[in-house]
Amino acid sequence: QVQLVESGGGLVQAGGSLRLSCAASGRTFSKYGMGWFRQAPGKEREFVAAIRWSGGRTYYADSVKGRFTISRDTAKNTVYLQMNSLKPEDTAVYYCAAKEYYSGTYYYTDSNQYDYWGQGTQVTVSS
Repeated sequence: QVQLVESGGGLVQAGGSLRLSCAASGRTFSKYGMGWFRQAPGKEREFVAAIRWSGGRTYYADSVKGRFTISRDTAKNTVYLQMNSLKPEDTAVYYCAAKEYYSGTYYYTDSNQYDYWGQGTQVTVSS
């Protein structure tokens, strides 16, 4: 069974930075893709970024492009989300997700397409 455990959330002032981590276990992830999603109070869960485990190519939502960076450490089975220039509208619970048999040509941005989820970590950006 795949397990995903997020960490690194917290409270930060606008303009600051945070790095989220997602420790993955239970599988060999070479055929997986990983995603970060977020959900603010009263809003739907939205796509933030994705990375293919094999090759490490990435894809971002327009709202975070140029500010956030997704990466992975294959030796540690960990995915990261480096968040810079944070804004109050980035405040949300951030979730790590994994999808098996990730397409080599398509990035999945619908949360329903992912197979496994972490418990989430709160990110709060104060103005």
